[in-house]
Amino acid sequence: MTSADLILMADRIHTMGSGPQPTALAVAGGRIVAAGDRAAARDWRGPHTEVLDLGAATITPGLVDGHAHPVMGIGLTRGVDLSGVRTLSDLKLVLRAARGSGWLEGWGLDPNAFGGAPVTSAPVVEAVGPDVPVFLRMFDAHSALVSPRALEVAGITGPRSFGSGASVVCDGEGRPTGHLLELEAVELVRGILPGDAFADRCARLRELMARMAACGLTGANAMDFEEDSLDLFRALEADGELPVRWRCAPFVMPGAALPEVVEKQRLRGRRWQVEGAKFMIDGTVDGGTAWLDEPDTHGESTACFWPDPAEYAAAAGYLAGHGVPIVTHAIGDAGIRYVLDTFAALPRMRVPHRIEHLETMPCDLIGRFAQLDVTASMQPTHCTHYTRADHSDNWSRRLGKLRADRAFRARDLRENGARLALGSDWPIAPFDPRGILAAARLRRPAGSPTTPPVLPEQALTARMALEGYTTQAAAAAGQPDAGRIGVGCRADLSVFELDPLTADPDEFAESAVPLTVVAGTVAHRA
Repeated sequence: MTSADLILMADRIHTMGSGPQPTALAVAGGRIVAAGDRAAARDWRGPHTEVLDLGAATITPGLVDGHAHPVMGIGLTRGVDLSGVRTLSDLKLVLRAARGSGWLEGWGLDPNAFGGAPVTSAPVVEAVGPDVPVFLRMFDAHSALVSPRALEVAGITGPRSFGSGASVVCDGEGRPTGHLLELEAVELVRGILPGDAFADRCARLRELMARMAACGLTGANAMDFEEDSLDLFRALEADGELPVRWRCAPFVMPGAALPEVVEKQRLRGRRWQVEGAKFMIDGTVDGGTAWLDEPDTHGESTACFWPDPAEYAAAAGYLAGHGVPIVTHAIGDAGIRYVLDTFAALPRMRVPHRIEHLETMPCDLIGRFAQLDVTASMQPTHCTHYTRADHSDNWSRRLGKLRADRAFRARDLRENGARLALGSDWPIAPFDPRGILAAARLRRPAGSPTTPPVLPEQALTARMALEGYTTQAAAAAGQPDAGRIGVGCRADLSVFELDPLTADPDEFAESAVPLTVVAGTVAHRA
């Protein structure tokens, strides 16, 4: 063996495979080239080898976030952070404090703050008056709340027709309430907001990636590749190596130019690539735009995001026929069923097709994921951050007890043989995998021991949760050389102060990340 570029030693190294567990690893050329004990490491050293003995720390395969929105996210998180707002009184206080001379923007607003009342701009007007243009992203990023002045500037005076399930919510007299549902409606106002300088967007994206690496992430799946994504990735890589690997899936909306989506699959850099196409079959339960077998308690969530579902199936078939793996957002039981039926007719591929979110579904759909070789991609903190064990939250009230009780079925999917990738959906929820791994096991937010767990029978074991970021994530990406530690594997490694398989989940969520390694180079060092 040639001498190593990097040698790592630690008391625990979880290879995520069988057999003896090493305490030392050698890395060269971005790959693991040797594994053994600390004594063996002496033979791997060369004159330029960096040697790091991490003591009692634990090394795992590099953690990969199954679902994030990096480029969209740096735009979605403009303005004041509203994720801590719990009541309308809180909202008014925050908006008054943030009011400036121009547009007032915010993000992360939870509809539960409205206490079951309709989401309207009335509290915004009470806080800052009718003449301030206000644009507030709801927490799900599928909807927004805007002020009367913002509607006026955008020229929105009544209902609009869209090519998807989007809508401008209006009152009984046809006047917009300020609530915009789904992307096409939101874009009516977002598109007139002041833009950010490209250099500022580069800086924000680089800073985001650095923070992700500092949490132990070595890779992520970007569920978008729109706007200036290509320019941003190329600009950042021109300045140096990205601290996180990215697989990107551009959006496919009704009426999209499918040959252009195929052509985008050729785009790649050293640590990023386009691989896949992201569809949405429905919207959100909270916004009344999910696709359910039966209407929600408001009489909503009855339709597909695509006006004609057959057009979704045809578009997915076209792209899959050109070798493009299909990724589909599906929240409701009817949507999940339709996507599974669509996938049943598609060719099986090296990179399996996948369904994102999977919020509520009956038992008859669970086994089909393994049967069809479809990846289930879930975000544990969607459950723990936005729903409550007593079903008093907006999401649960809309669904009713029966459907809320068959929600976020991570354990059922795993026990029925499904491949389960875990992630964050940042910026919808925080990206720190330590908190997400804890939430997957606890079914409540990490650090909140008095909060009752949501559907605790769906809790994952510690190993299942870690697999969701490692072996299962690699299988979902069709990457046999990733997600585990062994000779010949990618040298993407996460190092934790505590052992994610044995530590108390709450304690692990707060523990340190001494080191993160991507392609054999240090991406983060505490």
